[in-house]
Amino acid sequence: MNLKPLVYALAAAGLVAAGSTGAFNLNPSTWLAKESPASTTVASPIQVAAATAPMAPVPPLPAGAMPNFRAIAQQAGPAVVGVTVEGTRKPEAGEMPPGAQEDPSQFFRGIPGFPGMPGFPGGAPRHGRGGEMPFRGQGSGFIISDDGLILTNAHVVRDAKEVTVKLSDRREFNAKVLGSDTTTDIAVLRIDAKGLPAVRIGDVKQLEVGDPVMAIGSPFGFEQTATQGIVSAKARSLPGDAAVPFIQTDAAVNPGNSGGPLFDGTGAVVGINSQIYSQSGGYQGLSFAIPINVALKVKDQIVATGKAQHARLGVTIQDLNQTLAQSFGLERPDGALIASVAPGSAAAAAGLKSGDVVTEVNGEPIIRSGSLSSRVGLATPGESVKLKVWRDKSARDVEVKLGNADEGTKTASAGSKEVEPGQLGLALRPLSPDERAQAKIEQGLVVEGVAGPAARAGLVQGDVLLAINGEPVGNIDQVRSVMAKKPKSVALLVERQGTRIFVPVNLG
Repeated sequence: MNLKPLVYALAAAGLVAAGSTGAFNLNPSTWLAKESPASTTVASPIQVAAATAPMAPVPPLPAGAMPNFRAIAQQAGPAVVGVTVEGTRKPEAGEMPPGAQEDPSQFFRGIPGFPGMPGFPGGAPRHGRGGEMPFRGQGSGFIISDDGLILTNAHVVRDAKEVTVKLSDRREFNAKVLGSDTTTDIAVLRIDAKGLPAVRIGDVKQLEVGDPVMAIGSPFGFEQTATQGIVSAKARSLPGDAAVPFIQTDAAVNPGNSGGPLFDGTGAVVGINSQIYSQSGGYQGLSFAIPINVALKVKDQIVATGKAQHARLGVTIQDLNQTLAQSFGLERPDGALIASVAPGSAAAAAGLKSGDVVTEVNGEPIIRSGSLSSRVGLATPGESVKLKVWRDKSARDVEVKLGNADEGTKTASAGSKEVEPGQLGLALRPLSPDERAQAKIEQGLVVEGVAGPAARAGLVQGDVLLAINGEPVGNIDQVRSVMAKKPKSVALLVERQGTRIFVPVNLG
């Protein structure tokens, strides 16, 4: 997952190094360069026993009882691994190492290898051929089967040429990436080893707000770090990650924790730590984990076919507020309001319209728009779902045969509906006649996808682009004409939910 406004992926994949003497290197392993080499270190009998003994199940917690975090760490810790990656990539616009916008010594004060510390290597990362930058990164993962199957985050292994897995007993293995899925941020690794300790899988449906949880991983390279907290919320939807109903916790996680397990009070895995919400790049009390049931569904597809597929409805949706709910004749602001319907999509074929409110999917209520996104995104392409839709102040049932998310992306590209993400970061399409009539707009372009500079500026799906640098736009070529001049910034006139605003976008 890429950097989003205030939402940071947790892998230290942003900790880049040029791979040459004097380069700026934030690889946590260099902080402890004086420790004894692994070849001269002998694991203690306790470590060996922990790594080889079968994991005894932890009995369910009695109501109100506190979990035995010591037992969970001892039993589940050996199944948690460190994941180190190396490769090259083209840095995204504005991409910087975590914390680089602030004084890093404030966060890492006292840790060797940062400005103001003895032996700090000066200089900035050097770019290789084609503007690519060598990088090293570190994340976490966990073993789910004793024959070497490992789960981690897709952003941990993104662009990696070499992936190394380090077990709790200090053994290291080259890992093969069986596949990764950027939609859910799940990657599956395989190492050539047998008889490994594996985690127990928990039941996310039994998890409730207030339940105790524990995270184990390698924040900033500090292996086997355990932290604890509670479940702060469930089914949380984040900008740009609508397909995942995140578990929100206050367990302390930081860069390097990414891909590591989140355990419930019995020591069973219920999630994969993935992101934090932060204004500093470090932990500020808001952590987000991918539910384990989502991860396992993706894992099964990757193991079987090498990739994961996701369904597509083909609508732009938004939450309701009380005013909107009243205008549609609803008593409560529950449901997902359809702002637009993509031509040729599954939604269009089923007769869904702009202004419809989806209140149920297969009999399950939809409270927030993110719930609809996650249930559709995790469904199988071609699957039929029954929607309850509120239209013209009455409810009706609509059956939809879902499309394929990949096909939706290909259609957008084939129809020349995308502006190159590296320039502006918007996927656009012209307004349909019905949309123009309903919104009372003569011309404009609907935002169907957001990335890069536009995402950082705060644009979202469903916005209507009316003008760029004062020039009205009604087709993609008009936008391209402005972007061809390679401006350092542009001013976009956008209509959002009936309100027009100017949004400055920095392209430098």
